[in-house]
Amino acid sequence: MSKILVIEDEAAIRRVLVKILTEENEQYEVEQAEDGAKGLDMIKKNDYDLALCDIKMPKMDGVEVLQEARKIKPETPFIMISGHGDLDTAVNTMRLGAFDYISKPPDLNRLLTTVRNALDRKELVVENRILKKKVSKRYEMIGESGEISKIKDMIDKVAPTDARVLITGANGTGKELVAHWIHEKSSRSAGPFIEVNCAAIPTELIESELFGHVKGAFTSAVKDRAGKFEAANKGTIFLDEVGDMSLSAQAKVLRALQESKISRVGSDKDIKVDVRVVAATNKNLQEEIEKGNFREDLYHRLAVILIKVPSLNDRRDDIPMLIEHFADQIASEQGSIQKKFSKKAITLLQSYDWTGNIRELRNVVERLIILGGKEVTEDDVQLFASK
Repeated sequence: MSKILVIEDEAAIRRVLVKILTEENEQYEVEQAEDGAKGLDMIKKNDYDLALCDIKMPKMDGVEVLQEARKIKPETPFIMISGHGDLDTAVNTMRLGAFDYISKPPDLNRLLTTVRNALDRKELVVENRILKKKVSKRYEMIGESGEISKIKDMIDKVAPTDARVLITGANGTGKELVAHWIHEKSSRSAGPFIEVNCAAIPTELIESELFGHVKGAFTSAVKDRAGKFEAANKGTIFLDEVGDMSLSAQAKVLRALQESKISRVGSDKDIKVDVRVVAATNKNLQEEIEKGNFREDLYHRLAVILIKVPSLNDRRDDIPMLIEHFADQIASEQGSIQKKFSKKAITLLQSYDWTGNIRELRNVVERLIILGGKEVTEDDVQLFASK
């Protein structure tokens, strides 16, 4: 059932709106407020799927109600009700965040169409918020060891800025999680997070992948195509395994960082981009610079903030928490009951040499859940996870 609030000082208009809405759909629950101050108070105390709000009212006008409501319940869509002389103001309210406006006297079809569209949008906003929470949980950083606590503190300080970050560490340590956390905690979190695995893209295609191309730029370029930098506009681009990028692509990335501009392959036209760059590598870039494989000037552009992710062997105290987290995650994915690990099983797993880091531990936990008993024991670990 959709809960709708009508804020209107004219009793006759209020009755008409309530009648139209309740007769249109029995799933609409409609409440009323006779002035702006009461309407705002009701919004503070209740959750509404939609508010219809008159512009000219005593005590508090509709523009003030909209502005205050956006601060406390930003997800609630507003449809403004305007008299003939309020049209300019009504249009302005859309710049302030209103979904739409309708004129007095309300046209039946326009009113109902606008209400349905506003409710559909509210539903999408809620679904996106739930999805975002799931994504955030997926990329949650598990652990309370000193090393992980330092990284979390660093992320809290760095994320609100637009500073570029270079994340280093061995394969499987969780560099991608750090990148996601930086984005999620930044002012760009509503924008896109675009991942590029520089090691997985052939050298001859990396520039096209990053910067796009125009039709005819090369044999298979049958139409214009935007690149990852354009896709990440107003958000974050994550250059994973940046140490594997070709020197020519490095030069273009450097220009993008210096000038906030890119050009598609085969084009001289500059395209402005507003992108935060987070990069990661498992290589020692200082050694790559000495070998001539990586540009020193690009390194200094990327490494404004350096975050080194420790190996799992350097944070063994986190292994019990990680095991519990993975067991819960796997049970949720498989729709099964979460299996417990005995203390001896956990102690034995803590003693192993985790060359594959977090990624390897998750694989082992999944194997033990599938092959082990009702409770995963030390014997199960020796049988199925022997190193």
